[in-house]
Amino acid sequence: MKKIIIFIALILAIAGGAFWFITSDKLNELIAEQIEIQGEKFTEQLVTVKKVEMKLLSGAGTINGLIINNPSGYTTTPLFALNEITLDINIESLAGVREGKPILIDAIIINKPEALVEFNKTGGSNIQVILDAIDRNIPKSSASESSAGNETGPINSPKIRVKKFVLAGVALRVDLTELGNTTHKKILPDINLFNIGGEDGLPANELGGVMIKKALSAIWKEAKNSQKDVLKDQAKDKVKEKASELFNKWNKGN
Repeated sequence: MKKIIIFIALILAIAGGAFWFITSDKLNELIAEQIEIQGEKFTEQLVTVKKVEMKLLSGAGTINGLIINNPSGYTTTPLFALNEITLDINIESLAGVREGKPILIDAIIINKPEALVEFNKTGGSNIQVILDAIDRNIPKSSASESSAGNETGPINSPKIRVKKFVLAGVALRVDLTELGNTTHKKILPDINLFNIGGEDGLPANELGGVMIKKALSAIWKEAKNSQKDVLKDQAKDKVKEKASELFNKWNKGN
């Protein structure tokens, strides 16, 4: 997902007769390798992929077992486990690439991902560490467009637009043990994001970073809301506990 240009470029290779390559396991191995390399570049954490299966001739693909490790200073449990990612590529949009039009991906769906958000004693979190890393490392559109201008044509630097990006049934765990609480679990409502890349699309080397940032940002928002609610309830419980102690003390005095 983070290096979409790899398989998009190989779709274009169909016109050059590279049929064997795009239908072989070599393509899947290349995509998996690039996801791991680019994922680590963006997040500054180890990223691993279990399996990639692309069916480019039908515009479909699946990525299984994509794991983003937790940063140092936090537990060894993965921060983000994307168990299944499915892609629906609009094959018809490829015809416009030579004219500078973006490639359209109709949908990217991440099914039942698992996210762990940990807060430390100072209120910092593992997910904020990752988001800060992405901000440092994601290519900027202006820089990408500037460098693209030195290339020989739009086919060398296709832009991509994602019509719909869905995180379905995120299993969120919010770990508040360092704040004197416990770990809380919640299945989030589906998170639906639309028109990523805008009408003109984004350079492929930027789109992957933008998408993972949007996914983590949406989860981070839910985690912060959960933290506020839990700590608010915890404060109420302490007030109730104090009131109960006073009530018992008053009863003993009667």
